[in-house]
Amino acid sequence: MTDQLRTKLAEIEDLEVALRLLQFDQQTLMPPAGSAARADAIATTSKLMHERQTAPELLELLAAAGDDDPVARVARRDTSKALRVPTELVGALAHASTAGQDAWQAAREANDFAAFRPYLERNIDLLRDYASCFADEIDEPYDALLDDFEPGMRAADVRTAFAPLRDELPSLVAAAADRPAATLSGPFPIAGQRRAVRAILERLGFDDASWTLGDSAHPFSTTIGRGDNRITTRYSEHTLESVLSSVHEFGHGLYEAQIAPELARTPLAHGCSMTLHESQSRFWEVFVCGELPFWQGAWELLAGPLDGALDELGPEGYLDAVQAVRRTPIRVEADPVSYPLHILLRFDLELALISGDLAVADLPAAWRDGVRELLGIEIADDREGALQDIHWSACSFGYFPTYALGTMLAAQLWQAARAALADLDDAIEAGELGPLREWLRERVHRYGRTYEPREQIRVALGGDLDPEPYLAFVRARAGVTGASGLV
Repeated sequence: MTDQLRTKLAEIEDLEVALRLLQFDQQTLMPPAGSAARADAIATTSKLMHERQTAPELLELLAAAGDDDPVARVARRDTSKALRVPTELVGALAHASTAGQDAWQAAREANDFAAFRPYLERNIDLLRDYASCFADEIDEPYDALLDDFEPGMRAADVRTAFAPLRDELPSLVAAAADRPAATLSGPFPIAGQRRAVRAILERLGFDDASWTLGDSAHPFSTTIGRGDNRITTRYSEHTLESVLSSVHEFGHGLYEAQIAPELARTPLAHGCSMTLHESQSRFWEVFVCGELPFWQGAWELLAGPLDGALDELGPEGYLDAVQAVRRTPIRVEADPVSYPLHILLRFDLELALISGDLAVADLPAAWRDGVRELLGIEIADDREGALQDIHWSACSFGYFPTYALGTMLAAQLWQAARAALADLDDAIEAGELGPLREWLRERVHRYGRTYEPREQIRVALGGDLDPEPYLAFVRARAGVTGASGLV
């Protein structure tokens, strides 16, 4: 790769850094009155980035670059997609996403879906326009949206991957959900939660030199640039969602933090795909911090700051409370067995909304019907339903499937890590997590986008995505006779 090409690509990455910083500030610190100005700024920056990405000079440099250069290969893919989309549509999507997130936050707080409806309708109209830019390459409009999060995957592939989950999980959840389990009965002081979350993250590898922890209406993670990893969580006195949601976001941040430094300011300096990304967040949330060894070693970090609220449970009771199979309407509070059912619901709704089979006005009712069918429960209001997640307000259709795909991949990675690292349970209990972080760095993180997603999975595991390790895990969690968990 020539110095001239590297400089052009680095400038595009620098604009993306500016975008991430604008977006992080919007969701954490920006006062509500700044929404309109921020939408303009993000739209303008997005258009400038798009213009750089499609500039004739860059296209000439990419055409001259060697086929064996992974930086040029990934940049050509990004540019070929960008060339199909008008700059004005890029700006309109960025503006609608910014305005939509602010509207969603206000509507969620007020439990007012009607206030959010026009923003969601606008987003879907724009996303259909975006999908039409790729009409000759796709089988259905959703394919274009999914490809932005999971390159090369199509809706038909997701349907196939989800088939065993759809077949097996509802009966597993129904059979296990009514068994007695411990419960978390707060209140849990928020000041204590903040201290506990911070201490737990530090045990995992969080440090002040390169990490920031903030608050937001919906937890998220973003790496602004190398050495600047930012995660957020949210707190409520009635739940301890803040604990595992912050662990989840740490997994995302660690992936970006451990990408090889030589890939900085190139298109390779990001996670390979959202399935790979979600496998990292779910790896830490479900398998490292969802098992007893971690909490046997870290119990006082959690229980100590909470003024005795967990004293009667102990590590075993706490895990029973957060991991027991329950039919909850809230995705981020769901146990590992029922969690993918929430994703199946959102996938079905996304397909219907984008295809036009479901009108936005009918979304709340369709959500209620889907929860009743998949989980066998009723939801109280739209805050538990169509206003629950931030993603659609941000035009992020196509993202949700990667949560379930990533959970399946996390189970495979956990199985491989246990086979590769001797005495892993003892090391986790002792807080010696460096070898596990290094194993993930070598298998997944350091490559960034060097490989296509399927290739990266094969590099990490020597095979393809396989639902069976996850299904074995959930059968054991659900107490299916004769089932065994991951070893």
